[in-house]
Amino acid sequence: MTSRKTTQTMKPATAAKKLGVYLEATPAEFQEGVVSRDELNELQASPPEWLRDLRRNGPHPRQVVAAKLGISIGGLARAGLMDPLTTEQINAIKDENPEWLQRERATQAEVKKEAARVKKEATAKEKNTEAEQRRS
Repeated sequence: MTSRKTTQTMKPATAAKKLGVYLEATPAEFQEGVVSRDELNELQASPPEWLRDLRRNGPHPRQVVAAKLGISIGGLARAGLMDPLTTEQINAIKDENPEWLQRERATQAEVKKEAARVKKEATAKEKNTEAEQRRS
């Protein structure tokens, strides 16, 4: 008995998230179909013009907007930015550098600093445990 390999597929929303694009801005055929793993890999390896244009100009989904601004998705929500933004809008916010953006960037920097400290502490603790086990 031979087993047939089934093609792994995903919903367009999942594929859009993996591609880092806003689903509603993608072509209708992308939104209405399913995307196979092979198709996703092909889109990533050799993006068509519509995908390159979306990545370059937007509109961008929240996770991309947050990353481009150097803040968290929660920071976007606190600032009242719930809609997708274009690259032009993101650049305008960066140029304006409002107080909320400065505050959120500082918060993000503290979060990253704390995460690095915790990771370093965990690594040191792990090394100590390994050293103790070797001595036993």
